[in-house]
Amino acid sequence: MTDARPLPAWLALGGAVSIGAMTAIQARINGVLGVRIEDGIVAGLISFAVGLIALLLVIPCLPSARAGVGRLVHGIRRRTIPFWMLLGGACGALTVSTQGLVAGVLGVSLFTVGVVAGQTLHGLILDRVGFGPAGVVAVTLGRVVGGALALAAVAFSLGGDVLASAPLWLLLLPFLTGAGIAWQAGANGRLAKRVGSPISATLMSFIAGTVVLVAAASISVAARGLPAALPAEPWLYLGGLLGFAYILLGAFLVAHTGVLLMGLGSVLGQLVTSVLIDLLWPVDQGPELWQLIGMVVLAGASVVVALPRRGR
Repeated sequence: MTDARPLPAWLALGGAVSIGAMTAIQARINGVLGVRIEDGIVAGLISFAVGLIALLLVIPCLPSARAGVGRLVHGIRRRTIPFWMLLGGACGALTVSTQGLVAGVLGVSLFTVGVVAGQTLHGLILDRVGFGPAGVVAVTLGRVVGGALALAAVAFSLGGDVLASAPLWLLLLPFLTGAGIAWQAGANGRLAKRVGSPISATLMSFIAGTVVLVAAASISVAARGLPAALPAEPWLYLGGLLGFAYILLGAFLVAHTGVLLMGLGSVLGQLVTSVLIDLLWPVDQGPELWQLIGMVVLAGASVVVALPRRGR
């Protein structure tokens, strides 16, 4: 079976930007939910459970998805699928938990700052070692400069009073999340290629993440007691549906973009959307307007210079 034709760079990048936008919106939703119930880990579990239920409802309706799940189960039973390919959802669990712990307190923009740094550095490394389904992606000057500009956006956004008002651990968690997102994209993309079905890889991601979050939420409840009563607003439970959408899209796109380029496009979408969210719905400890503008300009430039150029 031959590989599908690669997507045009502009279309693949547009998909990556939309992934970032959905991630930013999910971060605010899960962040508010975490604040309302006073437990970010339980908020992450709720988000993942909603996404898993949506997948279980959709997959039986799609013959290609059912066939992909069959290949996934067969590969697990025969041990032809490496165990690490099944663990992408563990990084997704880290993402939604960190959203619940951080984004509701510091705002989506500062949450995105840490994610940018982790995603950029780890994406460059993973592409160089050939971790993603696109294989080894050359570390060109454009990709290095793009990564450097993304990190410059991070440094720019940390000016002013941000470091004085935000505990260091709150910024470190999003950095680890960004590294996990890059690894998750590579693992899910490899699994999607192995079973021939992005939605099957997405299902495995949600199953693994839900298992991790059930264990983490059990420890959290045992240590801190039951969370506050669940809020009644339906929109607070839409984070899982957004996660379902962007994990599925990422598993499909990463084979066309490589881990770093998808990460940079996602970063642009996250930054622009998070700025809009924080401008329209600010939090007390968010960055100032001049920082937000500089962050978006630098991140946009990082994507432009990292775009692949046509060969001779």
